[in-house]
Amino acid sequence: MANAYLNMLDLAKFNGSDAVVGLIEENLNVAPEAKMFPARTIKGLSFKTLHRTALPTTQFRSVNEGVNTTKSTYQNKLVECFYLDGQMEIDVALASGDEMGTAHAQAIEADGHMQAAILKIGTQVWYGTAGGGDAKGFQGAQDIVNTANTLDAGGTTGGTGSSVYGVRLGTKYSTLVFGNETVLNVGDWRKQTIIRSSKEMTAWKNSLEGWIGCQWSDINCVCRLKDATADSGKTVTDAKLSELLSQLKWTPDYWFMNRRSLFQLQVSRSPVLSSGVPQQVTIVSGMAPVPAESNNIPIIVTDSLLSTETLS
Repeated sequence: MANAYLNMLDLAKFNGSDAVVGLIEENLNVAPEAKMFPARTIKGLSFKTLHRTALPTTQFRSVNEGVNTTKSTYQNKLVECFYLDGQMEIDVALASGDEMGTAHAQAIEADGHMQAAILKIGTQVWYGTAGGGDAKGFQGAQDIVNTANTLDAGGTTGGTGSSVYGVRLGTKYSTLVFGNETVLNVGDWRKQTIIRSSKEMTAWKNSLEGWIGCQWSDINCVCRLKDATADSGKTVTDAKLSELLSQLKWTPDYWFMNRRSLFQLQVSRSPVLSSGVPQQVTIVSGMAPVPAESNNIPIIVTDSLLSTETLS
């Protein structure tokens, strides 16, 4: 059974914000990263972590024979949170026209912003600051994955790439971090005068805001199969994921892939042959079952990973 960790919904519950808990609970499944990745809060907006980059050496020795003293090597790394902001605005005329009331119109708008925020977090986890995510956000897997933990699937059609990531989760490996000891905050709706088309109007205003980062604590916490396309022989297969694993000295907790990659993995497998009579095949399905794992590692499907990545 896979390990379970506190996620952003748990943290929202701990902070006692009923409105935010409800919004997160309703939208947590839109991006599985927010549900699967562990989450923690910190007092400020950043902290330093100590990373071991190399182990000491040990050896066997003979009696009365000395050995050299060795030590681990370490590196300090700064983990920072970045401000996620979603400004909400509803014309009071529109809100008053909602037959279920102004509060209903406000709730719908807040729900949409929470969904957008969770999707934004999911995208940032993978694409980070340099790979198609938000340059003003936190670093993602594509920013930090080590070359030794990467395998190229060999796709050649530009702009049609996908990646599959293997991730180890937990505070020692990869964790979402929320600053100022809170998760995402939704304030009280307030009426105020705003300017639209150079003229004044009254609107309900609110915002969804929070400080968010991602702690990648170990260089061996993420691996990547990149440049998987629809080109013949360049798709996602069990063999390619096995080859990627063969490069590692560790095992991911999960594979994260999109729906196209899951389909490619499915069609790469042989159809299921089944029968109620031993040694007599009576039923042949046209497709293998939808994969739930590859190489004994569970699969998490996410729409945050695209099928339009630039080949690298």
